[in-house]
Amino acid sequence: MGRDWRKLDESDVRVRPGKGTRPRSKRRPEHADAVGAMVVGVDRGRWTCAVDSDPALLVTAMRARELGRTPVVVGDQVGLVGDTSGQPDTLARIVRVEERSSVLRRTADDTDPFERVVVANAAQLVIVTALAEPEPRRGFIDRCLVAAYAGGLEPLLCLTKSDLASADELLEAYAELAVPVVVTRSDEDPVELRERLVNRLSALIGHSGVGKSTLVNRLVPDANRAVGVVSGVGKGRHTSTQAVALALPEGGWAVDTPGIRSFGLAHITPDDIVMAFPDMKEMAEECPPGCGHLGGEEDPECRLDELVTTGAATERRLESLRRLLESRGKLEEYD
Repeated sequence: MGRDWRKLDESDVRVRPGKGTRPRSKRRPEHADAVGAMVVGVDRGRWTCAVDSDPALLVTAMRARELGRTPVVVGDQVGLVGDTSGQPDTLARIVRVEERSSVLRRTADDTDPFERVVVANAAQLVIVTALAEPEPRRGFIDRCLVAAYAGGLEPLLCLTKSDLASADELLEAYAELAVPVVVTRSDEDPVELRERLVNRLSALIGHSGVGKSTLVNRLVPDANRAVGVVSGVGKGRHTSTQAVALALPEGGWAVDTPGIRSFGLAHITPDDIVMAFPDMKEMAEECPPGCGHLGGEEDPECRLDELVTTGAATERRLESLRRLLESRGKLEEYD
């Protein structure tokens, strides 16, 4: 069977032997002098990078040829060579992408085999949900929790517009999962949220109308200007459909992730979710192969029910976990 052309890059090109030619080497330069930086914006083959994660030193870079099609996303720690002065009309090269500590992934829908990394190395995922106007969507929250647990991010539920409705019902719904929650009002500064973001890389996600843009503008007073600087690398196109990392005045970064219309979870298995719960993990490993951990008629041999029987977990906590597992099959669209 021939090689898959979709997996080839320029290093696979064969040079015909002949006079004056040498065998092509696949050895890549080590670039020991590469400067460390964090990717803060992406637009049409150009990456905006903050050298040493310093928001005052932004460099425009392209991906080096030796990296082939290696994906580079917002939050990635990279190595740069070339002109890293950040002066206008200069261009550096990304020659290395460091190992990621976490990834927020999604697919277009629950049948799409191709996953996309939205943000890399984020410490937490801030799930922004309004208590009213629009009404909270539990399915959306659940799917974001699943993505956070599977990707190694700490979830943080941010409930907005508490001046319009009570947060009690949602607080009760997620109490058994021990998800940290901050509650904000439209007419007040988000002090508690700000404190939770300091000196961390956090990704904010939420559908239209929940107040995420208002939060971002309050957290980063010059957010519109900052986005403009990042989008400048793409010759004028605004990055409204791309993730962008914005530096917080107190330290740390807030990654705004607009424009995601659906949050597919085709890449996530039931085991990926259960492994994020230490009190469930060991028992889940004793379940039969292919167990979806839903119990009942779907998974009659699931061992997780024994946790309730022995008192190792409450029935409500197991129900909450299974609600997350079921959410994998209920695609929520948002804008």
